[in-house]
Amino acid sequence: MTSDKPIVVENPWERLRAFTDARIGLGRAGVSLPTGKLLEFQLAHAQAQDAVHCPLDVEALAQQLQEAFAFEHEPLRLHSQVEDRAMYLQRPDFGRRLNDDSRERLQKAAASQSRVNLAVVVVDGLSALAVQQNSQPFLKALYQQFEQDSAEWQLAPLTIVEQGRVAIGDEIGALLNADAVVVMIGERPGLSSPDSLGLYMTWAPEPGLKDDRRNCISNVRPGGLQMGEAARRLFLLLKEARQKKLSGVKLKDRSEDNVLDGDAAATGSPRNFLVAD
Repeated sequence: MTSDKPIVVENPWERLRAFTDARIGLGRAGVSLPTGKLLEFQLAHAQAQDAVHCPLDVEALAQQLQEAFAFEHEPLRLHSQVEDRAMYLQRPDFGRRLNDDSRERLQKAAASQSRVNLAVVVVDGLSALAVQQNSQPFLKALYQQFEQDSAEWQLAPLTIVEQGRVAIGDEIGALLNADAVVVMIGERPGLSSPDSLGLYMTWAPEPGLKDDRRNCISNVRPGGLQMGEAARRLFLLLKEARQKKLSGVKLKDRSEDNVLDGDAAATGSPRNFLVAD
């Protein structure tokens, strides 16, 4: 005798899945998840693990960026004090500083360089996948912001770091005589976001700074914060940091705030307070 009762009991929250990557409204089969949803979870878990352990293809990334942007100086390839991935996961402090060879090469590269406004540092972090896939499109959007600005921006040579943590940008920025540093790093993968890029901006970088000196923009990826919007927010922070000569908790990201003042109030047009007159 067959039953008309469905094998999988649907969840009324399922309609909300159209608005989020969160695992909600999955339904159930008996007391368990439906087989398809369980397999999707296992695949996402495997992708997150792969994102942490797969190495960054530095050669391919450097070539891709050089071909895309025709830099005057090819990206500098650097390495932290970490020797392997196991050490990277167990000793975050080693990932915050350059090894001796990288420090010497960076010092030589910066010896004849005058002070610059910004150093951009690409770091593999906890997701080389995020860096491999998102570096070029994000940098394209960011460079467009610089080109459209009336102020001149002097940029240091781009650097790519293996086995690095966020704070390694402080040492690199200091060695490159940069007013500010932006670290693009692969974020810790989630079960729906193994390709998420994080952006960390620090004014007056130097080794030993705490996290309260940084501004962070996270979840930069095709399925999260779009490249153009992330570049716009970062650029507004950079402009304000350059004007106020600070970053971190003292510099608020209000890129989504609209305020009325001056001529804007008279015309009824909202003006973002971070945009210079």
